[in-house]
Amino acid sequence: MKPFEFVPFKESDIAILTPVMKRAFDADAQFHLGHDGGPPGYDDGSFLRQWALHPKATAFRLNSGSQPAGAVILWIDRETRVNMLGCIFLDPVFQHSGMGTAIWQKIETIYPETKEWRTETPGFSRRNHHFYVNKCGFQIFKIENPLSLEESSYQMRKPVNHPKRQDSDSEGR
Repeated sequence: MKPFEFVPFKESDIAILTPVMKRAFDADAQFHLGHDGGPPGYDDGSFLRQWALHPKATAFRLNSGSQPAGAVILWIDRETRVNMLGCIFLDPVFQHSGMGTAIWQKIETIYPETKEWRTETPGFSRRNHHFYVNKCGFQIFKIENPLSLEESSYQMRKPVNHPKRQDSDSEGR
């Protein structure tokens, strides 16, 4: 696996990452549906402008060396500590290398106080299901529009069990 870094998302990243996002979503749709596709605005930058730059979002450009590899958009709720993985994508040249799993592990490390993670993914995207469930530990808890291949959506969650912390006072010293 190539090393990667998280870089805070900036408006200038939209032009850099829109082609990466288009390749990632088109590759997935082609594999599962036989045609290009993605969420509204994935191919013209409006998705990233709306969500990665949203004032309540936390977004990162993912770099491998000096090359942009993808992005992640998170919604961090510091009160409930139920956080949302809004979007993660990697250029197809970086997929199936362990990089996605390593990125997810780093996200969990950055937000150790999380009680539960949630995300949603298209029902047709079996590779995403495998990634989230088998690699990242999510559980499917709801399927919307299950009878429609292109409109179905899997909602997933991952409860986070934190080990009990011991400080010196609790050890009876």
